[in-house]
Amino acid sequence: MSIFPLPMFERDADPAHRDAMTDAEVYARLKAPSSIVVKFGSIKLIGEYPYDGSAKPGCGSRMVARTHRGTEITEMLTTTCPNSGCSKSISRHEMLEYVDNSGGKDYPFHTNGRILRVATVEDMNAWSAMRDRFMDTELQAVRAEAKSMGFTMKIVEVEPVLGGEHVTVHYLSEERVDFRELVPALARRFGARVEMHQIGARDEARLTADYEKCGQHCCCKNFLKVLMPVSMKSAKTQKASLDPLKISGRCGRLMCCLRYEDQTYDELKKRLPKNKSRVGTSEGPGTVIDSKILVQLVLVRLDHNGVDIAVPVEELLPEDACPQPAAQPDPFRGMRREDVARRAGGAGRTADNRAPKDAQQSTFKDAAKRAESAPGTPPAASRASSPSSPPPSARSANPGSARGTTPAPAQPVDPSAPTISGTGSNGDSQEQPSATGPKKRRRRRGRGKGGAQGGGQGGAPSGGPNGAPSDGPSGQSPS
Repeated sequence: MSIFPLPMFERDADPAHRDAMTDAEVYARLKAPSSIVVKFGSIKLIGEYPYDGSAKPGCGSRMVARTHRGTEITEMLTTTCPNSGCSKSISRHEMLEYVDNSGGKDYPFHTNGRILRVATVEDMNAWSAMRDRFMDTELQAVRAEAKSMGFTMKIVEVEPVLGGEHVTVHYLSEERVDFRELVPALARRFGARVEMHQIGARDEARLTADYEKCGQHCCCKNFLKVLMPVSMKSAKTQKASLDPLKISGRCGRLMCCLRYEDQTYDELKKRLPKNKSRVGTSEGPGTVIDSKILVQLVLVRLDHNGVDIAVPVEELLPEDACPQPAAQPDPFRGMRREDVARRAGGAGRTADNRAPKDAQQSTFKDAAKRAESAPGTPPAASRASSPSSPPPSARSANPGSARGTTPAPAQPVDPSAPTISGTGSNGDSQEQPSATGPKKRRRRRGRGKGGAQGGGQGGAPSGGPNGAPSDGPSGQSPS
């Protein structure tokens, strides 16, 4: 089946009837750039070099450039010339302003070089093979050579260039190292100029780390070129977690991103009042007890009722200019003193209503002393072993037991002394003197068949019929 072109497609193919150009037409109109900004090396150095080729590379293209270190593979970032026509190109003024804001003189920016050509497939294959060899074989050889000479430094990476005329050895050491013996040995091995580059813990993470906790590439590996020190003050100001495991990066130091918002937090914090300072609100004066930097809220504790309220910093007033709350009426006004003490839950008890309590306790103590000194009343120490409480052998004597004796009769009690009903060690009720007067005696009902155990003091003893004690064994009546 034949395919016939539609008239609308033929009309769009004619540039006279279209509002925009195709990508091919846009690329054909572009001019070759005259200066290109590239990054190169393991630490991602930045360079701006002139270019006089006819090709029109785009962002991310691989270029072969001659830098201050030698011939090496670079990656194109952008262009700084006005004739490129690329939408991602920037002016030279914008690039220099970015360099000043990112570190100034410490920023690794180089201009001593030149872009040679766009990298070919052969260039990329040769660079890949050289890089793999230096990351495996040559790295182990350099570490062995340093160890044999007695160096305690840590060799992190051995970096070559495409031309092979320069080799950089990145090492980690806390102190200065003398390389007068190591550098000539490595120069003879590689046949190139050797540079020993000392790095820190952050630079080590830049060379070896990949991703951070946020899921992005490490900032030091991606775009940070000047690593500024980060203090714990930044974490405290931002009220971040002070757990070192949560605020430390791949290098083991505080994360660099804590500095990003440091200036913003400082500016916002200056607008907030300090804690324990006096401020005014629409509900009355109070004291600042806390504040939130990002949301610009202040937590104020009011003076008249002690309530905590959150107030925006824009609504705070001077203490003497804020409205004063109305006076609260006295809830106890017009009440008697006794009613006030009762409604206050006993908190307002004074010496007047405390005196009857003390006198009543003295009465109880005097009555207890009189009961102990009364005739016929055993002392408190021997009350537990009195005849009213039979010994263990007598307590076990009952009609259901094979042996036992007749329990002793109950000891008479002075009727004039008040008593308190109690319970002995064997469960029998006991009568004790009472300080509050005589009480009704209780009689416990006997347990077992036929009244196996006697009642309390003054009760009938256990035994046979009609309360007679049993002489024979359990279950037998006297003949």
